[in-house]
Amino acid sequence: MTRRLILEMGMGNSLYRRDYTTAACRAVNDALRHSSIALFKSLGIDSSEMQVRVTIAVAEPDQVDISRVARELPRGKPEVNVVQGGLDVIDPDDDIHHVIATAAIEAIVPVSPDDWQRAT
Repeated sequence: MTRRLILEMGMGNSLYRRDYTTAACRAVNDALRHSSIALFKSLGIDSSEMQVRVTIAVAEPDQVDISRVARELPRGKPEVNVVQGGLDVIDPDDDIHHVIATAAIEAIVPVSPDDWQRAT
């Protein structure tokens, strides 16, 4: 049985180059910087067994290099999905597109229901 034990969120941007992949990678790194997780060692789980689901939201999903985003993850088996979302802020006077990406990272690990229980 697997359970999602961790959910982290982040935001990244590309202010002048309209680079959706850079914005996505920065969003992943922002989410990772919010984490210092001793859970794996505490439960005796090898982090290489962890499934890592990454959802990236940007205005132009087809512009994201999924393999480059996956390389940002230091552990686990990544699965990257890019969806419509995020935000482009356009400065029409200077023809600049500011790209804002959001990321959600889920860590799914194999656990037995007998190993732990949800606090109520």
